[in-house]
Amino acid sequence: MLTASAAAARVDRLPITRAHRVALATLAFVFLFEFGDLNTFAYVAPALVTQLAFSVQDVAMVTSAAFVGMAIGAIFGGRVSDLIGRKRALVYSTLLFSVFSLVNAAGVNVPTFFLYRFLTGVGLSAMVVAATTYISEVMPGARRGRMQAAVMAVGLAGIPAMSFSARGIVPLEHDSWRWVFVLGSAALLAVPALLVLPESPRWLVHRNRLDAAEASLARLEAGAGQLPPLAPVPQRTTPLPAGRPSSYRALFRGRTGRTTLFLAVVWVFQTLGFYGFVAWVPTLLAQHGFSVAESLGFSALTTIGAVPGALLAWPVTDRFGRKVPIVVVSIATAASGLAYGLTFNPVAIVVFGFCVNLLIQTFATLLYTYSPELFPTGLRNAGHGLVYGTGRLANIVGPLIVAGIFSALGYQAVFVYIAACWLIVATAVAVFGPRTGRQALEEVAADADLQDRRRGSGPMRTESSPA
Repeated sequence: MLTASAAAARVDRLPITRAHRVALATLAFVFLFEFGDLNTFAYVAPALVTQLAFSVQDVAMVTSAAFVGMAIGAIFGGRVSDLIGRKRALVYSTLLFSVFSLVNAAGVNVPTFFLYRFLTGVGLSAMVVAATTYISEVMPGARRGRMQAAVMAVGLAGIPAMSFSARGIVPLEHDSWRWVFVLGSAALLAVPALLVLPESPRWLVHRNRLDAAEASLARLEAGAGQLPPLAPVPQRTTPLPAGRPSSYRALFRGRTGRTTLFLAVVWVFQTLGFYGFVAWVPTLLAQHGFSVAESLGFSALTTIGAVPGALLAWPVTDRFGRKVPIVVVSIATAASGLAYGLTFNPVAIVVFGFCVNLLIQTFATLLYTYSPELFPTGLRNAGHGLVYGTGRLANIVGPLIVAGIFSALGYQAVFVYIAACWLIVATAVAVFGPRTGRQALEEVAADADLQDRRRGSGPMRTESSPA
């Protein structure tokens, strides 16, 4: 009988096969428009200020609405993915964010944008947690970090592409900014390819759908050539009840509970630091005296750093693991962001902005790989979605914090706040983050349980599979 450990061993011994490459290309295309859409409102906001009389507080309110949607999409979408499967969750979430990205083009005032950005946010985050979990479970263990980096690198090209598109489209005429949202809906073209992806064998085994898991493994193994023999795999002493989902309450108990708390802190402060910079820079530059065209031009140039940022994660993520690179990159981001806020020279703005965009995308690539690795299969998407969503939930007040700091203390104080957020992330990972790297997901869980026993907490009872 196919077991969770045997399925994992079969996935992890594979080279990158045709099925992997198709999945990577499809997800990269979806991420291309997910990342682009994520920033569309930031790019059209200066035009809305001048054309629809939006205030800085209105921009903050609509931005917060998007983050409410992202929090709900991540938290509930993650759990739904554990119940219905990774592939179906990917299809539904991509449809949701793409359709409502298109609807954003019909926005006419603050209430309509509030609603449309909220619903777009639900789909965006649900897609991200499903996709990153899917990559973790389907890609071979020794390569999953690099494969995540590859998908992110292609996807992140959507940020400068959308930024330069907005730079060219927004100034054309009075309502031309609406076409920016239309462009963000193009992920709809990927839905047919998502429908034919193989489901995660790990998830299928966990739900006791063994025939489907075997078929999915066969698709992944097709064209792999001569494979090495399977290493001996441990067997569970107590089999899982057929089709029974893991208890959501396990995310708040024992070792898994500590993982949830630690990652929630990381996601909260990285989100505040990340979007405090990315979502606000065009508006802050315009408010500080630069023209709308200049602010969008500076922002477009700095976003070029996004793609090499993801590629920077490629050579380090599987070689050095996630923990040390995350700490180093967080500290470097804090320094670059602070330098950005202390200069008003156009060249320096572009240089330090480029560095910030490069580093935060290196960080994002590492964290998107790291976060789902730390949860068991039955709760992987729920746990990853919960901590990811908690970060988005915290940023409901993030734009209001930025607006308040800017109004009370000025432009430079905003960047001191952003740097402080990144230093908190670095400290949390350095102190509490476990090491992962070229390990099977099952080994990560086993190592964490062993550390628990060494601390005297005893073996933890779990209702999920060992992966």
